[in-house]
Amino acid sequence: MENILNKNWYRLDTAALIFPATMDVNWSNVFRLSACLNEDIDPIILQQAVNGLKKRFPSFYVSLHSGFFWCYLEQTKKAPQVKQDYAYPLTYMSRLEVRRNCLRILYYKNRIAVEVFHSLSDGNGGKIFLCTLLAQYCKLKYGINCSPNENILNINEEPTEEELEDSFKKYTNTFPASRKEEDTYQLKGYKNPDNFLNLTTGIIDTTILHQKAREYNCTITSFLASVMCLSIIEMQKKAVVQYKQKAVKITIPVNLRKIFGSKTLRNFVLTVNIGVNPRKGDYSLQQICQEFNHQLAYETSKQNMASRIAANVLPQLNPLVKIAPLFVKNIVMNAVYRSTGEKKGCLNISNLGVVKLPPELQKYVTRLEFIIGPQKSYPNNCSVVSYNNKTYINMIRNIRQSELERLFFSKLVELGVPVEIESNIRR
Repeated sequence: MENILNKNWYRLDTAALIFPATMDVNWSNVFRLSACLNEDIDPIILQQAVNGLKKRFPSFYVSLHSGFFWCYLEQTKKAPQVKQDYAYPLTYMSRLEVRRNCLRILYYKNRIAVEVFHSLSDGNGGKIFLCTLLAQYCKLKYGINCSPNENILNINEEPTEEELEDSFKKYTNTFPASRKEEDTYQLKGYKNPDNFLNLTTGIIDTTILHQKAREYNCTITSFLASVMCLSIIEMQKKAVVQYKQKAVKITIPVNLRKIFGSKTLRNFVLTVNIGVNPRKGDYSLQQICQEFNHQLAYETSKQNMASRIAANVLPQLNPLVKIAPLFVKNIVMNAVYRSTGEKKGCLNISNLGVVKLPPELQKYVTRLEFIIGPQKSYPNNCSVVSYNNKTYINMIRNIRQSELERLFFSKLVELGVPVEIESNIRR
């Protein structure tokens, strides 16, 4: 344990390896978690709170560097400087920026936002960082002491070895899953100028959404994915003749911590692609919900996920891979990502679930949001988080066409799920 905790650098975890290899000027894999408070943010106190978390979250206060064989993360001497949010969410995080800090802390009026380069962690690890930051900020600002819970760490405790581990290597098996899947229908459109990202947020009463999902005998994630699938099927019907249509699949990130009991703060998520093929015939929403429920239950069994982990872990152990220089590894990883990473789904729906804060903190925090950017070849993406009986569905795109979010939210309203819509405006 001492060796891990005393190190000032970290190997990239198994999931993180792909992100430096595939980033370019048009795409850096960054996600955002943000919170709105009931009064404007004090940037001086926010900076003090950020500084105070550095010792507790050593794997977040890092910069990205390239070695001869692998990229690695090195702890920074100083915490990132708090900055005023100045543009649209998830602006490009360049290679120069990640060599300084892989973490952004932003504020605007009453909002605190954390933007994370994906090699650091996933949304679940980022959620714990944001919630702990909120607790520390409110302690300094209002003098409240929040009770630690599943989302808030005690900053007076030392980080543990388990929080810093690569859990993929710990929970793999020796039977790698096949990467073979049929290609799917790909959403397309005219790119926004200057890489601008359009964001549309649908705000829904969580109780109503949960009741509607129960009507279809499925989880909220399966229900939203089914409505999204039906929307994309409708779009494909307008664009492609029947015999040329492809499968429509939704990519669902799965939090492996719940399956294996890990407490890592680094990446521990894998995706599964679930969907239907319209060439087989028409599907009702009820039928898609049933299909998605069965597919998710099968794909996310402990045994199947361990095999999916093995498909990523075992190639790293190949002696030829170990001795290959980084530039060769990057070429191979880029090729694999382009051929298998994003051709097997139409877009992500990443659901962080319900975030619970202690009552003493909840009275100051009015809203939470989670935003993932478009992928390298997915022009659209969707992320979901629920807080204080409100579910926030963020649909983001780097293309001009807004048909998907229009169809998706319209279908929810038609199903009896009222949606309040917000959208950013380019000035």
